[in-house]
Amino acid sequence: MRTSHTRFLFVLIAVFTISSCVSKKKLTYLQPDADLSRELSELINHVTPADYEVKPYDYLYINVVTPDPRWSEMFNASAGEGTISEESAVFISYPVDARGYIKIPYVGKILVAGDTVEEISAKLDEAFKSYVKDAAIRVRLVNNTISLIGEFNNPGRYRLEKDRVTIFEALSLGGDLSDYSDRMKIQLIRPTEFGPVIKEFRLRDRSILSSEYYYVMPNDIIYAPPLRGRTFQMNAFIYSLALGVINMGLVIYALIEAQRE
Repeated sequence: MRTSHTRFLFVLIAVFTISSCVSKKKLTYLQPDADLSRELSELINHVTPADYEVKPYDYLYINVVTPDPRWSEMFNASAGEGTISEESAVFISYPVDARGYIKIPYVGKILVAGDTVEEISAKLDEAFKSYVKDAAIRVRLVNNTISLIGEFNNPGRYRLEKDRVTIFEALSLGGDLSDYSDRMKIQLIRPTEFGPVIKEFRLRDRSILSSEYYYVMPNDIIYAPPLRGRTFQMNAFIYSLALGVINMGLVIYALIEAQRE
């Protein structure tokens, strides 16, 4: 009788352990797609991401370098470029207002929304010619970050250190997805002038390489939802531990009873 109880418990433990595992197929990226007619190299050649266009409420760091330091101090919002950070952006950079303008002392308002950083630099270079000659102007986007939320090993907000960051490089910033994330329903939320746009990815599908969202942009939010059965899987793991303890107790009890006989 005791033997049948012990075997039954072992079967339950095995079932719960298997159910708490995630299959390799659910964790693998860029799996071949039967409906994918183009070669991988052709897909990559079709990816042509656009430069980020500045939007209202962005922050721009503008550094003006002139032969005369007095002119530089007059136009620069901060003397030290190395101290720039999002936390100090309000004090050392130029905010883009709701209408898409920045206001520079002595120069006035300049429309920057809809322009890339390079286009803004050229526009400022032309505007400053009326005030100072031989000026070198550098423009940087301060709020150059993305947010990773949901089933990441290390969710949070991360700064983009280069102009071209792929979706996979973005995932690596958060320590990759957890084993319990649904790789078939990754969502990217991108702010636009018409409101947020949500794009859903299938990371297990190679067709993502041809998507216009293959490259992430500043202010993007990447959401990794959990697998539908995650709650059951986690509970099953707890149950299997509890059953293991009970099973061990029964084994010890059986040994004690055997010694008494």
